[in-house]
Amino acid sequence: MAFLKYSLIRLALFVPLFVLFQLLELGAFMSVICAGLIAFGISYLFFQKQRDAAAGAVHERLSGRAKPIRTAGEVDDANAEDSLVDAHPDVTVKMEKRPKDA
Repeated sequence: MAFLKYSLIRLALFVPLFVLFQLLELGAFMSVICAGLIAFGISYLFFQKQRDAAAGAVHERLSGRAKPIRTAGEVDDANAEDSLVDAHPDVTVKMEKRPKDA
Protein backbone atom coordinates (compact mmCIF):
# COMPACT_ATOMS: atom_id res chain seq x y z
CA MET A 1 0.00 0.00 0.00
CA ALA A 2 2.91 2.32 0.70
CA PHE A 3 4.20 1.88 -2.85
CA LEU A 4 0.80 2.76 -4.28
CA LYS A 5 0.53 5.82 -2.03
CA TYR A 6 3.96 7.09 -3.04
CA SER A 7 3.23 6.44 -6.72
CA LEU A 8 0.00 8.41 -6.49
CA ILE A 9 1.83 11.31 -4.84
CA ARG A 10 4.36 11.33 -7.67
CA LEU A 11 1.59 11.15 -10.26
CA ALA A 12 -0.29 14.00 -8.54
CA LEU A 13 2.86 16.09 -8.85
CA PHE A 14 3.62 15.09 -12.43
CA VAL A 15 0.22 15.61 -14.08
CA PRO A 16 -0.35 19.30 -13.23
CA LEU A 17 3.23 20.12 -14.15
CA PHE A 18 2.86 18.31 -17.45
CA VAL A 19 -0.37 20.20 -18.20
CA LEU A 20 1.30 23.48 -17.26
CA PHE A 21 4.23 22.84 -19.60
CA GLN A 22 1.85 21.81 -22.37
CA LEU A 23 -0.02 25.11 -21.92
CA LEU A 24 3.32 26.90 -22.17
CA GLU A 25 3.79 25.08 -25.52
CA LEU A 26 7.04 23.35 -24.64
CA GLY A 27 6.11 20.32 -26.73
CA ALA A 28 5.15 16.86 -25.51
CA PHE A 29 8.68 15.51 -25.12
CA MET A 30 10.05 18.52 -23.24
CA SER A 31 6.91 18.68 -21.09
CA VAL A 32 7.42 15.07 -20.01
CA ILE A 33 11.11 15.66 -19.27
CA CYS A 34 10.57 18.89 -17.32
CA ALA A 35 7.55 17.63 -15.39
CA GLY A 36 9.34 14.39 -14.56
CA LEU A 37 12.45 16.11 -13.28
CA ILE A 38 10.54 18.63 -11.18
CA ALA A 39 8.19 15.97 -9.76
CA PHE A 40 11.22 13.82 -8.94
CA GLY A 41 12.95 16.71 -7.18
CA ILE A 42 9.90 17.67 -5.13
CA SER A 43 9.16 14.09 -4.12
CA TYR A 44 12.82 13.49 -3.27
CA LEU A 45 13.04 16.56 -1.06
CA PHE A 46 9.66 16.54 0.66
CA PHE A 47 8.36 12.96 0.70
CA GLN A 48 11.26 11.00 2.21
CA LYS A 49 9.09 9.14 4.73
CA GLN A 50 6.71 7.91 2.02
CA ARG A 51 9.63 7.01 -0.27
CA ASP A 52 11.31 4.98 2.46
CA ALA A 53 8.04 3.17 3.24
CA ALA A 54 7.55 2.36 -0.46
CA ALA A 55 11.13 1.10 -0.77
CA GLY A 56 10.63 -1.04 2.34
CA ALA A 57 7.43 -2.54 0.91
CA VAL A 58 9.15 -3.39 -2.37
CA HIS A 59 12.12 -4.89 -0.51
CA GLU A 60 9.81 -6.96 1.68
CA ARG A 61 7.93 -8.32 -1.36
CA LEU A 62 11.10 -9.19 -3.30
CA SER A 63 13.14 -10.55 -0.39
CA GLY A 64 11.32 -13.86 -0.27
CA ARG A 65 10.10 -13.36 3.29
CA ALA A 66 6.67 -12.10 2.26
CA LYS A 67 3.84 -14.55 2.36
CA PRO A 68 2.81 -15.68 -1.11
CA ILE A 69 -0.20 -14.13 -2.78
CA ARG A 70 -2.85 -16.75 -3.56
CA THR A 71 -5.21 -16.46 -6.50
CA ALA A 72 -8.96 -16.88 -6.11
CA GLY A 73 -8.71 -20.27 -7.83
CA GLU A 74 -6.07 -21.46 -5.37
CA VAL A 75 -8.20 -20.31 -2.43
CA ASP A 76 -11.26 -22.11 -3.85
CA ASP A 77 -9.24 -25.29 -4.36
CA ALA A 78 -7.89 -25.16 -0.81
CA ASN A 79 -11.38 -24.59 0.61
CA ALA A 80 -12.77 -27.51 -1.41
CA GLU A 81 -9.95 -29.76 -0.22
CA ASP A 82 -10.47 -28.69 3.39
CA SER A 83 -14.20 -29.39 3.20
CA LEU A 84 -13.59 -32.85 1.71
CA VAL A 85 -11.03 -33.68 4.39
CA ASP A 86 -13.43 -32.46 7.09
CA ALA A 87 -16.31 -34.49 5.64
CA HIS A 88 -14.21 -37.69 5.50
CA PRO A 89 -11.93 -37.78 8.58
CA ASP A 90 -10.91 -41.40 7.90
CA VAL A 91 -9.17 -40.40 4.64
CA THR A 92 -5.63 -39.07 4.88
CA VAL A 93 -3.75 -37.03 2.36
CA LYS A 94 -0.24 -38.27 1.63
CA MET A 95 2.19 -35.82 0.11
CA GLU A 96 4.75 -37.25 -2.29
CA LYS A 97 8.26 -35.93 -2.20
CA ARG A 98 9.55 -34.57 -5.46
CA PRO A 99 13.13 -35.05 -6.50
CA LYS A 100 15.13 -31.86 -6.17
CA ASP A 101 16.19 -32.00 -9.82
CA ALA A 102 12.62 -31.76 -11.11
